[in-house]
Amino acid sequence: MSETRPIKTFPELGLLRLRTLVRLRWLAVIGQSIAILIVQYPLGFKLPIASCLALIVVSAALNIFLALRWRGSQKLSARAAGLLLGYDVLQLAGLLYLTGGLQNPFALLFLVPVTVSATSLPMIWTAALGLLALACASILAFFHWPLPWDGVQGFSLPPLYLLGMWAAIVSATIFSAIYARRIAEEARIMSSALQATEMVLAREQRLSALDGLAAAAAHELGTPLATIALVAKELKRELPQKFKHREDIDLLISQAARCREILTRLAVPEQLSDDVYQQVGLEAMLEDMVAPLRGSDVTVSVSIMSKDQKGFTAYPVFRRNPAITYGLENLLENAIDFATSRVDVEAHWSLAQISVTVSDDGPGFDQNIFDRLGDPFVTTRPGYGNAALGDESQHEGMGLGLFIAKTLLERSGASVTLANRKYPHKGAMIAIHWPRDAVDVGKN
Repeated sequence: MSETRPIKTFPELGLLRLRTLVRLRWLAVIGQSIAILIVQYPLGFKLPIASCLALIVVSAALNIFLALRWRGSQKLSARAAGLLLGYDVLQLAGLLYLTGGLQNPFALLFLVPVTVSATSLPMIWTAALGLLALACASILAFFHWPLPWDGVQGFSLPPLYLLGMWAAIVSATIFSAIYARRIAEEARIMSSALQATEMVLAREQRLSALDGLAAAAAHELGTPLATIALVAKELKRELPQKFKHREDIDLLISQAARCREILTRLAVPEQLSDDVYQQVGLEAMLEDMVAPLRGSDVTVSVSIMSKDQKGFTAYPVFRRNPAITYGLENLLENAIDFATSRVDVEAHWSLAQISVTVSDDGPGFDQNIFDRLGDPFVTTRPGYGNAALGDESQHEGMGLGLFIAKTLLERSGASVTLANRKYPHKGAMIAIHWPRDAVDVGKN
């Protein structure tokens, strides 16, 4: 599988609402005020309290201005959010400058604006805020007012400890930013992929609902059509034998009879009980999926057998489920796409479990991304375009097919296992296992 790369589906970030930043800053204002007042009065350490409170008042005034000027629900541009978070870094640096620099344990709060940026802003803004925070921390290591302490001469930490504090802030800022960004990206990818999954499932459910709509239409049209047929027959009986439009009446009667036959076929799902129509045997279900795929250059075989060693085990019967149908069909189509000449579908069952295995003789799964198989927006389709060569004429897979199929099958109660076939065979193998109690409706 020659091409392997994750596909990004979300545009440049910039998802912060003004209300979020305003609330975070109010939290900072309250926390900073409480910390300064406790240090100044109950603990008795002398602080430049007027200067500290002035910086806090500036933040509060900025919050009030933002709340009055713009609606809280407004989404901020990446630039506006980055500038506001940059202000928070500088305001914290100012407070730390007045209260001991890196000797102040609250210096670790430099992580907060950078982490917020990592979860919601483009990388360039996160990098800029990280550099700003590290620059401020580096300056505060050398330039700051004394740390508030008892005694006339104050208190000073050893340079080696300050170096360790600086290194801790640097490493924590980088690690927190990378970790938070990665988690946020994965959350967005999963959200986008799940939305696509829900759309596919809704489409399948709408298609299934057409059967019921057709049956309802057949039922409603049956009565007026019977009236038309009855009136036509009465007209034929009352009119003379040599009436010139007699052939037209015969045609009308025959077409009415044909319509009744069509409506009867459409009404079959309604006439049959749900327990009959909505059930399908395992072999019939697999054959229905495989039949449209036969006739290509790839041979598709289906084998059905029981693993019960003690005696006869009842044949498994499934309830018609769009999730299972779509999931299995998608896996079969993928196997045919990658197969060289053959795809094998094997079904086994026992008293406790039903298993379906789909294997092909293609190149198999790429070992470089084996741990990521089944994740959304990861595709390994050779011949689907080469971005490096600028080939945009060919289709590039979105990397959602396997994820959607796996998600739908797991929702039906299955566990899905992906692997490469054992040597000397080559190719990929996907095994689906259902607890029999979860899907078999024909045991009783």
